[in-house]
Amino acid sequence: MLAEARSHGCSASVAPWKLSSTGTDVKEPRLPDRKRSPRKSSSQRTCFFGLETRPELLWEDWVLGREYTKTLVLKNTRDKMHKLHVRSPESTFFSTLNPEVVVLSPGTSFSLQVTFRPLQRREYKDSIQFQAKEGSFQVSLHAVLPSHSLKVPETVALPLCAVQHSTQTSFPLKNLSKVLVSFKWDCASPFQLIPEQGLLKPGQECLIVVDFRPLEAQVYQQQVHCRSGEDGDKAGSCSSVLLQGIAKYPYLQIRNPSNKKKSCPGDPELHFGSVSVGQSLTKHFEIFNPSSVNVCSSLSRLPGGAALYGSDFSWDVPSGKIAPGGSLQVSVTYSPTVVEIVSVEYLFLNYKGALSKTQIKLMGKCIGPEVCLSSSVVDFGCVEERGSAVETLELLNSSPVQAVYQWDIDCWNSVFSISPASGAVLPQGRIKVKVLYRPTHPMAHHRRVACLILHREPLFLDLIGTCHSEVQRPVTLKPEHLVVFKHQWSPGSVQDLPRDHNTLPDQQGEPNSDPVIPDTPREKCNKMKTDPFTSPSVPFVTIEPSELLFNHKATSPASTSSALSQCVSITNHAKGKLSLMWTVVQDSPFCVAPSSFELAPLKSTTVRVTYEPNQINTLHGGELECFAYYKKPQDDPETGQQRPCLPWCVTVRVIGHSFQPGQEHFTPCCTLNPHQVVFPARRGISCRTVLLHNNGDQPLTFCLNQRPNDALPKSVHMLPGCGLVQPEKHQIITIRAVPTEDSPKQGSSLLLQLNATKSTKELRVVRVLEKPRVSLESGGSLYFHPTAVGSRIQRTHSIRNLSCLPVKFQWSISETERKLIFVEPDAGELHPNESSVQTWSFSPLEEKTYTFRPTLSFHSDDSDKFHLTLELIGMGSAASVEAGKEVLDVGEILVGRCRSVEILLVNNSPCPVSFRLSAQRMLAENPSDSEENSALHLDCETGTVASHSTVQLHSTLRLCTQAQYLWAVNYQILNASGLGLSPPQKLCEVRAKGVYPTLQVTDACSGGSVARLCKQDLWTLFSLDSLNEHLLSTPSAKERTFKTPTKHSLQNSPSIFTKVMVDFKFGVAPLNSDPSDFMLMFCNPGFIPVDWAFLFPEDQQMELEEWAETGEFSSTDLHQMKVQDNQLFRVFPRSGTLLPGQKRAVHFSYSHDFMGTDRLPVVFKLSFGREILLNFEGVTLDRDEPYLHFASNQHVFTSVAIGDSSPPRQMYELYNGGAAAVHYEVDQAVLSQLQMDNYNHPILRCLSQQGDVLPGNKATIEWIFSPLEAKMYHMDVPIHIQTRDSVIIKFVGCGVAASSTISSNLIECSDKAPEHGAQKAPFPGQAAFLSEDSVSFGDIPVFTKSSRIFFLTSLCHADTLHYVWEIPKQHNQEVVQIHPERGCLGPGECAICVLTFVSDYPTVYRLDLICQITQEAALVRFHSALQRWEAEKKRQQEEFIITDKSAADRPRVLVDEAPLAPPARKGAPLRKYKTLPPICTSSSEAVGGLWAKQTRAEKRLQREDAQVWRRPQPPRPALLHLTVTAHSHDLRDYFTHFPDQYNKHYRYSTRTQKTGPKSSSTSLPADLFSSTHGAERDILMDILTSLYKNLLDDAAFTQSLMALATVPPVYRPHTSSYPSAIPPSVDGEGASGGLETVPQSQASPGSERAPADVIEAVLLNTLQNIMMEAARGELVLTAHPRTIMLPPSSVRSGPALAEEDQ
Repeated sequence: MLAEARSHGCSASVAPWKLSSTGTDVKEPRLPDRKRSPRKSSSQRTCFFGLETRPELLWEDWVLGREYTKTLVLKNTRDKMHKLHVRSPESTFFSTLNPEVVVLSPGTSFSLQVTFRPLQRREYKDSIQFQAKEGSFQVSLHAVLPSHSLKVPETVALPLCAVQHSTQTSFPLKNLSKVLVSFKWDCASPFQLIPEQGLLKPGQECLIVVDFRPLEAQVYQQQVHCRSGEDGDKAGSCSSVLLQGIAKYPYLQIRNPSNKKKSCPGDPELHFGSVSVGQSLTKHFEIFNPSSVNVCSSLSRLPGGAALYGSDFSWDVPSGKIAPGGSLQVSVTYSPTVVEIVSVEYLFLNYKGALSKTQIKLMGKCIGPEVCLSSSVVDFGCVEERGSAVETLELLNSSPVQAVYQWDIDCWNSVFSISPASGAVLPQGRIKVKVLYRPTHPMAHHRRVACLILHREPLFLDLIGTCHSEVQRPVTLKPEHLVVFKHQWSPGSVQDLPRDHNTLPDQQGEPNSDPVIPDTPREKCNKMKTDPFTSPSVPFVTIEPSELLFNHKATSPASTSSALSQCVSITNHAKGKLSLMWTVVQDSPFCVAPSSFELAPLKSTTVRVTYEPNQINTLHGGELECFAYYKKPQDDPETGQQRPCLPWCVTVRVIGHSFQPGQEHFTPCCTLNPHQVVFPARRGISCRTVLLHNNGDQPLTFCLNQRPNDALPKSVHMLPGCGLVQPEKHQIITIRAVPTEDSPKQGSSLLLQLNATKSTKELRVVRVLEKPRVSLESGGSLYFHPTAVGSRIQRTHSIRNLSCLPVKFQWSISETERKLIFVEPDAGELHPNESSVQTWSFSPLEEKTYTFRPTLSFHSDDSDKFHLTLELIGMGSAASVEAGKEVLDVGEILVGRCRSVEILLVNNSPCPVSFRLSAQRMLAENPSDSEENSALHLDCETGTVASHSTVQLHSTLRLCTQAQYLWAVNYQILNASGLGLSPPQKLCEVRAKGVYPTLQVTDACSGGSVARLCKQDLWTLFSLDSLNEHLLSTPSAKERTFKTPTKHSLQNSPSIFTKVMVDFKFGVAPLNSDPSDFMLMFCNPGFIPVDWAFLFPEDQQMELEEWAETGEFSSTDLHQMKVQDNQLFRVFPRSGTLLPGQKRAVHFSYSHDFMGTDRLPVVFKLSFGREILLNFEGVTLDRDEPYLHFASNQHVFTSVAIGDSSPPRQMYELYNGGAAAVHYEVDQAVLSQLQMDNYNHPILRCLSQQGDVLPGNKATIEWIFSPLEAKMYHMDVPIHIQTRDSVIIKFVGCGVAASSTISSNLIECSDKAPEHGAQKAPFPGQAAFLSEDSVSFGDIPVFTKSSRIFFLTSLCHADTLHYVWEIPKQHNQEVVQIHPERGCLGPGECAICVLTFVSDYPTVYRLDLICQITQEAALVRFHSALQRWEAEKKRQQEEFIITDKSAADRPRVLVDEAPLAPPARKGAPLRKYKTLPPICTSSSEAVGGLWAKQTRAEKRLQREDAQVWRRPQPPRPALLHLTVTAHSHDLRDYFTHFPDQYNKHYRYSTRTQKTGPKSSSTSLPADLFSSTHGAERDILMDILTSLYKNLLDDAAFTQSLMALATVPPVYRPHTSSYPSAIPPSVDGEGASGGLETVPQSQASPGSERAPADVIEAVLLNTLQNIMMEAARGELVLTAHPRTIMLPPSSVRSGPALAEEDQ
């Protein structure tokens, strides 16, 4: 909805709104009619006197100082000429130039120019008047101010937004006016409008962007205002827009696709496993957004970790927002560079508005090559001089990493050569290596050659061989000599040696100097200072310098000269004389002089190395080899034989170039990988390898380029320091270093000079010594929640390795504290930057506060131990739990069903409590065998409830019998081991009662053909007492199994297995009469909902296909098919559910469409309850057929005491449900025989021996039962019915002994029908309601008047009801009176009725009083229709019509009587089955209804009925039944049986005619209803009422009454004909009650008091008024009486107190 702002001031309405997830909710504007109506009217044309023109000329867009002209056209639409007089506008702002008179011929037009000249900025109005012959009319001239108008949406709903994020949407802002409009928005956070202000041209539209940036999660609504106006106009108008947005907290999850487990404890981890050095491995994880908002996120490293090695992990996060339910895939690449290092990295997921931190752990291990030699020694044996020998060995790589190797030997300048000298071994591969021995001098040769492995420690190979000549044959050197020499060598044979060529001079006296790298061999056996790449023995011979550079600039102190010849010094450190032999190679550019010589012990000598290149402009390099040995062999002291002396091999590396001056050197083309070497941050010597690869096609030389001002650290050494690399070959360079604490963290640089040029390669060496560092979470303190004594609580705490070394840690806890706290894990190893989450457990033993300080010890492999202390604080407290309710009453539960029970467990203690629950049954009412299956099952028997919190414990309750159950739920508090700390304690009690589904019929009513049956007849017809008894009884196990019976039969008449059967008799009615309708009020008296259903045979029959039906049907099948197909019996509703205490009326109907007796078995089923078979039975009679309906063949008389002077009359009713009168006659022969058998005493007399029963009415047969003995009498009496068979009725009577307990005996022996309670709820459609539908007067004496009050209430809220009572007569006299007998009730009105009962003879009364209720609207319609019918009848009587046979319309025939019924049909069509097999029987029940076509008589009656206008019948009233019961006794008998109640009844004094049991009628006392009644009574009551009122208002009378209050009362004895406690004497003829008595309450003749009946009438009217006011709500009978509080005595005056004292 859009709003247009045109007026000053800001106003907007906030309407309910709904967010849109896509954008702005913009609708078309609805502009006010005030602005659009002038334009609309100005464009329309109107006709005045035949002249068509516009009613108004409108100027909208105008500017001051200009002229605006518009044309007004007048058109003559008539066929005559018009002459118009034109009156110009009065104002000067509007002007016309046309003549004052205009003549228009038919069909012509005239144009009038109107000019507008505005001079001020205001609104102008004027008019032009046209005067014609017929009259005048005006055309309005209107100039409005130019106005600005903006179109904005009324509401803008923004998409959902995350907290601290932003969302945007846009909406259009359009200028609807014709002027330039400026706008400015007034908006506050978190909304922002862009642009905030601007200008809009006429008709221009601007898109406004709404930016929503919430800071909290809530619903935002803000009314933003747009102030608009013309450019420079400050007092503009205001438009409002409601901005709506919802902010929610964002939430992101990290998912690892490789982890198949849905949930893992702790943070997610991404493991890369083992990755080869130099290789990369990429894995992925997902960032998932389960929230409903878009989220922007980023990843960052966990700060504070080790940064020495750098990060081996890199990741790529795509940019953009993560949509709700969407995910973002992150690629992580692991590229390790250091072998055997485990890399750990933590990535944090960062996004604004996060409530928690999310991280992922990245972990990977770098692996290098694993290479070994097939043999560590190669023995060439004896070789002749100038001969050669070849041996092979294998180089094996057992790792998945390619191994790059190089043999550290110059194959051209040595007696030994290895081929290939360098290369690579494939993963899991092997290569063969050939070793060649070419001796040139007879001697023993031994050399240890290092096999350099990239990223690994070198391997060593011992090469031994002996050269023999014809003259010299030295002792052959064998491998075992190497072993013997190592074992027998002792360090004492060597003098204090200076450092060799690999050792720099130590700077003594410098405290912070770098440690010097000792030339320590890689093997444990070489503990002294030797070169690991030379000899395994001690250095008996040293040479210095070990590297010579020719034609190079002196870049190293070790390089003494750059001339063509240089000297080296050789020193003998042995105690014997040594012979030295240099290996001489022909055509070598390097030569040594002398090539062989002897050197005395502990002496030094100098040799010269000369560089004589045989080729210019090239590079040379090599390694010069020299062997030193004892010239004379030594004797073995054990064997005495000569043993060879192990020779020693020393080498000198040389490089040089022969480039002429000015000649350009080779351009180096090489790679150095890696560019940076990081050493482990631990003490001791560490080695790292780098690879220098010559990628060019020319040789490459390198040497260490050390600038003079940048001294090489003494703790760093490079081997080899120089060398020559052939094209496409490589050189493995080993860097040895000792990390120091003062080394720069950024590292130092080593420069390699290439090809003796300025070209260099930089190698950065990082060698920082670090101490192990470990950090504790949360500052070294850990707090435990209060913990129950004996239980255990756990908390997590993390430690992190902040150093670059693997750290081993161990927690130290004292023995006494180990019983209270422990940690898991208590020891372990942490990789660099790795965190370990540890679980601390605390188990207090007392109620106090504990403080612990365990120590964390950690160290690396070569460092001392460091210690950290963690402070743990915990508190032990007492624990207890309780139930929310001590007694949990579940209520009623359906037997056999399960009920979920929630037990509320409350923990008020400050600590969590672990518990165990158990349920124990205490007692059960009505125990049975099935009780063992009843149980209370606790779904969760153990658990933990947090401190100061509650938890719902689910349990399941199942009861198997109807009884009252009680369970005790006990609890135990558990310790840390799960054992109870104390015996079970009672938590609560669970009470439940097993019940069955029950229903009960509480009321019944009838309508239609059986509307006049009383409630007692309805209960008898439907056997409702028996039905209620079965419904309230216990169902069988089979009945409790199913909710409803399933379709189980293929027959048309399914077999019914229900054992309980009840007859439902729908009564008797003639054919085509109204249906017999019954309404039963079902009530659920239980406490559980009940599902009920009426199942007809068709509901239990399984449907078959047409081909499966045989078409063979029995007579029972055909009969049920007829009943069901024609729906003779109807039940509505057939099923339903009744909640506890709920009522529902069920309608039963039987249609009298076919003659005969119809039956239908219907199953009434309660879900999981009783299943009762209802035998529906209805009878339909021919209208001429006499029929008496007997509800039962047995009748029970009221018990009579033996010796009663006047046995009561008792009634037996006969009901005629047919349409014809029925004559009956009681067989007297049986009664005479009964009298003769009982000593001629009339045991049973019939006072109504014969009579006629009218259609639809009842006849009463009066009986007098006079027993002789106290026993049960059974009498079968035939009743003869006219034209029908006689019916034998068994009458049962009980004679009781006459004693003081006669009342109880009467009750025990009497089989009276039970009295049914009053109607508590109206039936659907009921118009009026009786407060009591049965009135019982009980036992009363004759000639007494008893009264009852009840109310008649109208349930109709829109119509007036008219009511009239039908009062039955006994012996042509009314024993019952109702006042008023007739009247009317307004909508919802209530009327009070007074029922008066008087009996003249001892009788057992059961009277049915009927109240006819008619709606006034129906009466009005009836009288209206009757008047029309009578008027038509009078018209037809007074008028005559000449009949035209061809006329289609004929007058309707008026008739007074009811239409004749069509011929009786004895059957109905079977709609389901069209054809039936031939029927041979003549039974009407079997073949009735096989023809479906209408007879000619029926068709003729239909045609005639269309031409007949029958006399309107009065509306059928609704009937309300009031049952009146009473048992009247003779005075003497009443006094005998009820002496205590005798004086409570008012008796009249009169003499009646002598009557006896032979007389069927007895006259009532003449003055019973005639004494002071009618107008006389009303006058008397009015006089007395006014008199009493005046007396009470008289002050003198009041004072006299107060004075009389002090006078003692005077009592006058009243005379009576007999004492109050002694019954009057009665003669023999007065047994019938004809006595002259003076009641005790009646005044004597001399008394001057008002008559008793008048006083009774006054009191009765008073009570009626009180009850009427209470019924209308004007008086509350249960209200407490008001108390008048007197003022305190101190306030009242003294005289007043004195008067009170008097």
